[in-house]
Amino acid sequence: MVRHSPVTSCHEVAPGVHRLGDEVVNFYLVEHPDGPVLVDAGLPGHLARLRRCLAAIGLALGDVHAVLLTHAHPDHTGLAAPLREAGARIWVHREDAPILARGPRSAMRLSKPERSLLPYLLRRPSAMGTPLHLARQGAFTAPPVPDPRTFDDDQHLCGVPGGPRAIALPGHTAGTTGFLFADRGLLFTGDALVTHDGMTGHTGPTLVCRGFTHDGEAARASLDRLEGLPPVLLLPGHGDPFAGGADAAVREARRNGLR
Repeated sequence: MVRHSPVTSCHEVAPGVHRLGDEVVNFYLVEHPDGPVLVDAGLPGHLARLRRCLAAIGLALGDVHAVLLTHAHPDHTGLAAPLREAGARIWVHREDAPILARGPRSAMRLSKPERSLLPYLLRRPSAMGTPLHLARQGAFTAPPVPDPRTFDDDQHLCGVPGGPRAIALPGHTAGTTGFLFADRGLLFTGDALVTHDGMTGHTGPTLVCRGFTHDGEAARASLDRLEGLPPVLLLPGHGDPFAGGADAAVREARRNGLR
């Protein structure tokens, strides 16, 4: 079982791989000789943390080569606009590009969750801390990104340092994607498979609850796509890294079910 722990500013979780964000949401900086790559873009309030992390390795915002978005929910896209302005290429699955283009307030309309948040909040009032934190960090006021680079299902992203493979994992949103850096043993799962769900309080590999998931059946089916991958360090959008490999994470997520 993975224990959820707070993130400070910039924590190296593997050689040349830095976990950023806070106790609610993660995003990651992957160093590469051709320029660093960000996987997801956190919240607007994380900009200073990102600048400090880059400065610690001798880089600046304008050195970021690409931003790979696992999906277009506002807690993962908050810095996409300033990074684009600084010169980074923003990548997102074609299905989620309309959310990014319309801005964060469109997310719940264009990718409507299966269930209201109210039952989760009634059952666990402390869960209200998650949406409140996102709001305080500017999640719902970030500028749109109208012209990202898009990709379709299951392809290598040519021109992105490290040659990551995009693995379609629809369900959380229609365009939810994982990114596999096979030569470095890294699998970024975004919200397709997390190790902490702030609404239910569950810790350990799990699917995000229906209150934030667009299509639960598709999300469960997407776990099949992660089976049989080579040994990897799983790096989720929420919660701590999972070093047990994708197969073990999938088995535990299936046991936990979709809440």
